[in-house]
Amino acid sequence: MLASAGKTIKDLVAPGLSLLFVGINPGLYTAWAGYHFARPGNRFWPALHASGLTPRVLHPSEGKELLALGIGITGFVRRATATAAELTDDEYRAGGRRIRALVKRVQPHCVCFLGLTAYRAGFDQPKAQLGRQKDPMYGAIVWLLPNPSGLNAHFQPSDYARLFREVGKACISPRGNTRGSSGARRA
Repeated sequence: MLASAGKTIKDLVAPGLSLLFVGINPGLYTAWAGYHFARPGNRFWPALHASGLTPRVLHPSEGKELLALGIGITGFVRRATATAAELTDDEYRAGGRRIRALVKRVQPHCVCFLGLTAYRAGFDQPKAQLGRQKDPMYGAIVWLLPNPSGLNAHFQPSDYARLFREVGKACISPRGNTRGSSGARRA
């Protein structure tokens, strides 16, 4: 698995998404598997389902099914590491610039960052708090939630389900698309 260090995972995005999730960076297991949030024990996929954002718990290999629901995934920093502690402030700042460019290009209705440290460092917002942020990003509503890694002991699965549900209510219409009736298009 150490051979996965430095590898990247392709963005799962399309123009006009309702919701773009931004993880911190891929872990070694995720890079090895080739799918976002792939490590067993990560609470991302179960939280998506428990919140009502997906009709069932998707396996990480089924991530492309999110696009039809108007949901995308990217990472703040592209390179895989064993822990986020290996990332530098320069990498976070570069990630912030990359995310801004991506949001400008794909125009999601909402962007949800999953990791307080990455957001604070990447956007020079040292006092940012969890929840909806006051300033939009290229018109997108910005949310900041905790990292769903199984290593984050401060939040339980029920917390993630509640937080994801709150984001979903603000970002996704009952039809699953806030940008129109046709759904997100593939890039």
